[in-house]
Amino acid sequence: MDPNEFPTKGNLMLAKNSLGLAKQGHELMDKKRNILVKELMDLIEEAKSIQTEIDVTFTRAYRALQKANIELGINYVDEISHAVPVENSIRIKTRSIMGTEIPLVEYEPSMDRPTYSFFSTKESLDQAKESFERVKELTIKLSVVENSAYRLAINIRKTQKRANALKNITIPLYTKRVQDISNALEEKEREEFTRLKVIKRNMSK
Repeated sequence: MDPNEFPTKGNLMLAKNSLGLAKQGHELMDKKRNILVKELMDLIEEAKSIQTEIDVTFTRAYRALQKANIELGINYVDEISHAVPVENSIRIKTRSIMGTEIPLVEYEPSMDRPTYSFFSTKESLDQAKESFERVKELTIKLSVVENSAYRLAINIRKTQKRANALKNITIPLYTKRVQDISNALEEKEREEFTRLKVIKRNMSK
């Protein structure tokens, strides 16, 4: 038998304290889960909005690129594409939402300085460049939102498991322990009261 289950007043106090902490913990877990779920729903809506804009911008970019290929020639456009600098301005940091590490991406957009000559190109190439730059920005933003949503979903699942464990295991355990110890102590008190009455009656005789 667990020594903490012995029917003593000390164990009763310990059991009541543990029960109180378990209930408080369950309440906090429930609040945390609700906050995380709200954050997740907001991120899902944001991801949908970004994805829609990406689809529209991609369509516009490919149309402009197709037009540039026709006007300038695929080989020339391909040659110009090799002059586009490699993106190296992206830096990743994190912030915390209720204990969940959420990525933050710092990105420096290009200064819109073309890497090709205006004299030998057409407006369609400018439009394609602008659209693909926008797609890049949106894709970076979407990656942050989707990664954040994924991490929040994992934390929500963990939080729910902990809340369920407190509700279905810990709280019933200590509720029963408090009840059992209380009943045992009450029984002891009745026995003691009866014993004292018997002693007192015998002494009066």
